[in-house]
Amino acid sequence: MTSDVSSDWTDRIYYGGDLPRAAEKALHLAAAHWHDPPQAEAWLAEAWRLAADHRAVKLGHYKYFFYRQDLRRAAPYALLCVEDAARQLNLPADWRLVTPADAAFDVPLDDIEAEPRFFLYALKAYGYVLFRQGAHDDGLEALRKVADLDPQDRTATRLLLAVIERGQEDED
Repeated sequence: MTSDVSSDWTDRIYYGGDLPRAAEKALHLAAAHWHDPPQAEAWLAEAWRLAADHRAVKLGHYKYFFYRQDLRRAAPYALLCVEDAARQLNLPADWRLVTPADAAFDVPLDDIEAEPRFFLYALKAYGYVLFRQGAHDDGLEALRKVADLDPQDRTATRLLLAVIERGQEDED
């Protein structure tokens, strides 16, 4: 099953050592089997079985389905990433209730802490996939929340919203 993949590559540690090694290896094998979706998804399922609560596993699932253009399956994992970051920041469980004062969202991008940055980008991803799969109102609500939390538009969400709004005008 893994004979075509170098063990040097699959045994490497990228996630800070707190992800169980077997789960990390399963994520690497999922990536290595990108060309074989049933096999890749079996490895993703194994990573989930071993460490469903780990951010890298949630993010791995999101990225896999996003890049496969399976937005319906990507959206729940994007939301899990939003919820994970919200927990880490002690934010309200419902992202709609988050305010700019709840975390250091407005510092320069080079200085922003990892958790607020991850929250913003995860919420942007969630809004984007919702919008792209046809849940326009919900997607725009999430994207507008990111724009509200990121007044300097370091995440380029306002730019994305402008493109979306221009596209909607073109359709009219």
